[in-house]
Amino acid sequence: MTFVTPEPPMALLAELTHRCPLACPYCANPLELERSSTELDTATWKRVLSEAVSLGVLQVHFSGGEPCARRDLLDLVAHAASVGLYSNLITSGVTLDAASLERLASAGLDHVQLSFQDSEAEGGDRIGGYRGGHARKLAVSALIRAAGLPLTANFVVHRHNLARLPDMLALGEQIGASRIEIAHVQYYGWGLVNRASLMPSLAQLETANVEVDRARRELAGRITIDYVVPDYHAARPKACMGGWGRRIMNITPSGKALPCHAAETLPGFDFPSVREHSLAAIWREDTGFARFRGTAWMPEPCQSCDRREIDWGGCRCQAFALTGDAAATDPACVLSPDHAVMAAAVAAAAADPAPLVYRRIGAAVPVT
Repeated sequence: MTFVTPEPPMALLAELTHRCPLACPYCANPLELERSSTELDTATWKRVLSEAVSLGVLQVHFSGGEPCARRDLLDLVAHAASVGLYSNLITSGVTLDAASLERLASAGLDHVQLSFQDSEAEGGDRIGGYRGGHARKLAVSALIRAAGLPLTANFVVHRHNLARLPDMLALGEQIGASRIEIAHVQYYGWGLVNRASLMPSLAQLETANVEVDRARRELAGRITIDYVVPDYHAARPKACMGGWGRRIMNITPSGKALPCHAAETLPGFDFPSVREHSLAAIWREDTGFARFRGTAWMPEPCQSCDRREIDWGGCRCQAFALTGDAAATDPACVLSPDHAVMAAAVAAAAADPAPLVYRRIGAAVPVT
């Protein structure tokens, strides 16, 4: 394989742990959740953060699971600040309090992204599988702002809560978020298992699009709204993660380096570990990272498409999940010979949905 030296990644997604007090049935974590005994130690994570800066990374997203489950989170935040990384904490918030937020802010944390499962407690606590979670999140949002930290409110939307999208947007404004992310469930990991239960109808999606457009106009100049849509009602794919191996490097709790968070689902890849390899060597030399980078790998109709450097062929993990071939044209594209599988999935979701399978270590997961 011929290697072309890529530009450095902009961000490092540091999945510190798969431990989490919530049990969301749309979690993008793999079905085989890693246990705490397999997690990288503090020294290795610090080395990874230092190597990220040397590679050219600008920001680190501390994620999970729930990153606050790591006892060394404060130490890792302080190290990220010391080496010049902008740090973002992606959290459920339910384990945070005023003292821990003050310590994190003092250590140099730059931003908090707080996840919500709904605009109201009943739906939020049911989907999160955590009684009292919604009320706790509301309290923590005030503590985040009191600590002087910028706040993004992240609302994950799906069939069961999409009717309350206007209330979610209003809640984000009410709690003082400078950014609101409305993220439709992406069908990987636990989300794929629960796809038929979570996928919205086309009518729901179109209504949501109108609501987001309205809110963007009304909140322009005050609150930024990010909007992540699902592909299943689309005619063209989106550029997943900005393109395979182009913008983001993902590190799993055990240290495996991935070009995206779902890449472990692809067969035939032996992605390297940061325990044995430097970030620079992985980013520049690993065959897995190079496999779908750029456009040379693309089949037709992608190869001759004028959007090939816009969507970068769509999502490789979605292509595999729906066709069994990671190199296939993303079925989200209307030009894909496999586009019909999208329609079949939408039709299956329109039928009576199965009960939700909640994200838990050792959960019994249906074979699909």
